[in-house]
Amino acid sequence: MQLELRGITKRFGSFTANDRIDLVVEPGQIHCLLGENGAGKSTLMNVLFGLLHPDEGEIILDGEVTNFADSGAAVRRGIGMVHQHFMLVPVFTVAENVILGFEPTKSLGRLDYEKAAVDIRRVSKAFDLEVDPDAIIEELPVGLQQRVEILKALNHDAELLILDEPTAVLTPQEIEALMAIMRSLAAAGKSILFITHKLKEVRAIADVITVIRQGRVVATAKPTDSEEQLASLMVGRDVNLTVEKPASTTGGNILEIRDLVVRDDRGIAAVNGVTLDVRAGEILALAGVQGNGQTELVEALAGIRSVESGTITINGRDITNCSPRQILDAGLGHVPEDRQRNGLVLSMSVADNLVLNTPRRHPFASRGSRNLAAVNSYAETLVQNFDIRTGSTQAVVGSLSGGNQQKVIVARELSRTLSFFVASQPTRGLDVGSIEYVHQQIVKQRGEGLGILIVSSELDEVMALGDRIAVMHQGRISGIVTPSASRETIGLLMAGVVEVASA
Repeated sequence: MQLELRGITKRFGSFTANDRIDLVVEPGQIHCLLGENGAGKSTLMNVLFGLLHPDEGEIILDGEVTNFADSGAAVRRGIGMVHQHFMLVPVFTVAENVILGFEPTKSLGRLDYEKAAVDIRRVSKAFDLEVDPDAIIEELPVGLQQRVEILKALNHDAELLILDEPTAVLTPQEIEALMAIMRSLAAAGKSILFITHKLKEVRAIADVITVIRQGRVVATAKPTDSEEQLASLMVGRDVNLTVEKPASTTGGNILEIRDLVVRDDRGIAAVNGVTLDVRAGEILALAGVQGNGQTELVEALAGIRSVESGTITINGRDITNCSPRQILDAGLGHVPEDRQRNGLVLSMSVADNLVLNTPRRHPFASRGSRNLAAVNSYAETLVQNFDIRTGSTQAVVGSLSGGNQQKVIVARELSRTLSFFVASQPTRGLDVGSIEYVHQQIVKQRGEGLGILIVSSELDEVMALGDRIAVMHQGRISGIVTPSASRETIGLLMAGVVEVASA
């Protein structure tokens, strides 16, 4: 299928999210879309998939101008979309998920499950996506779950696939497998629109690269262009992609975790006997595919999930099962995994969010009354120091881009006197400019003697920031290695294939 977007414009009030965007994707082509947060990529894809309607411009498929009333119409016309967050029903089988909404029937309207299973096996074999149609989704690793998402699209006869940040939760080996699948699909004549912020992946897989900045197409790049060139096109300035990290001078243990057991919401031991130390002036990076206990570990550290057994100490003080307030007072700074759900109150102002963990303390309050002048003055200082892009400290924080929301949390946490800092997925969904900034702040705190735990599913980030790298698999530490370890070794640890001694 050939896709042409011609002059696509989408406005929200006075704000223009897409400004006369032109784009062509040829049959059998892998076309990558690059851009900062808020550049307009998601809006453009939602227009293409029928979730939004353009104010101006045309969508042309195989030479025919097309208008989609909704996403169902887009699917029927041969467009499939694989979302970053999988749209699967965990308790259903593979087959039930693939046919959901398009169920084949036999006489008397009964579901023809046998036909569905046969069709799925045929399509999966044709595109090297083999997966058991009878497997339960929640029992599959994320790499296979993603195959199911692609199968859903192909089973609906998709000729154009939109892949939105498809590698966010995959191991290096699963990423290689996905790229092989993408090449196979392109070789079969499928058109692929690939959205990612990972420049290495773009250069490895793209045939053509379109760069969007501030709602406009600013360049068509080549996969032979350097990562620095691509980053500069995205951001509009030079970006330092290398984490500048001087040699560390470490002290004694700041954080000590001993034989920790923490259960998830289902009552399963998500953290199962973990022992870790983090020293002063050290960044310990915790790697692993999401869903292997990292979330529960960080929640236990922050006091928002109870510990069944084992201990957590900061500077020798036992904080096991202490309240979040007591843990904050012990010197813990925390950047949560989900910034919108657990890190911010989206309906409140930037200023209020910047004092969210100290609202009753001097100078922000006195005798039960808030000192608004002090709050606003403090917020103005942090906005300037941490380069938070907002028109006003009184702006609702939910109106900021994802990168600037993350900066609000980082500014709030790092502007207190801390002993230990834990950041979970600190740059998830951020563009290269915001990633550069957050990394600089983390390394700065390391240089000031903080103990730091970084939890990330981004292997490049883990290897760039970590002084040591611990890998978590199925609730246990499968190994602790130095950053000089190979990506293959770390990937195998992430998959639980091997275990190594601690570094």
